Amino acid sequence: MTRLSPPRTVHVEQCMGTVFSIDIRDPGDWATAVAEVIAWLHEADRIFTTYNDESDISRIRRGELAVADADPLVAPVLALCQRAERETNGFFTAGWRGGIDPTGIVKGWAIERASDILRSRGSRNHSVNGGGDIQVAGEPEPGQPWHVGIADPLHPGRVTAIAAGRDFAVATSGTAERGAHIVDPRTGEPPHGLASATVTGSSLTLADAYATAAFAMGPAGLDWARTLSGYEVLLVTPDGAVRQTAGFPRAE
Repeated sequence: MTRLSPPRTVHVEQCMGTVFSIDIRDPGDWATAVAEVIAWLHEADRIFTTYNDESDISRIRRGELAVADADPLVAPVLALCQRAERETNGFFTAGWRGGIDPTGIVKGWAIERASDILRSRGSRNHSVNGGGDIQVAGEPEPGQPWHVGIADPLHPGRVTAIAAGRDFAVATSGTAERGAHIVDPRTGEPPHGLASATVTGSSLTLADAYATAAFAMGPAGLDWARTLSGYEVLLVTPDGAVRQTAGFPRAE
């Protein structure tokens, strides 16, 4: 008996200095919904990028624009940053590089909202991936969970582990994607205790922030991760050892 391939709509887009992919596994014409998602991602980049002097965040950093007068999305994102800073004991912070910088949470937040847009347009089964941070909904095909490869930070092109699940998010922080861009808030220098930190949970917004914090914490991030409700962590040390919380959804 021939097995039919599930319906699939795929779009790839460059944005925020990385590559985004939208993979919809529902039947139908999704061109309008995909266009809405792409427009949203570029709008988020326009508002929050620190690489454009005219973005809202750049103008706020220079003191030219008050948060109250900025795009209405700025205040809630800064509130999310404050929440993440509290929950990570300051290991996630938006107060670096000469002023406020929420970009450590923006990509995950934008991807999660992109998934919400697809859901609102009727998609029950899809993934949105931005530079290895991913939010999935439903299943890639009936009865099967999504499988998300976690890049090996020490061997490009290889996979350290595979996370499996439905309606969940996976975020990884480390040096493989963007080099040494994370700072230990205690020292002001890049942390050296880990090669990567991966967090899974329901919300990519929080998973993204938690992964950044866990990477900054180093090996101590595993004990901190055990205090989280609904989120699991996998750490890779510089010598290649893998450590994870008991509930990490690792595929067999």
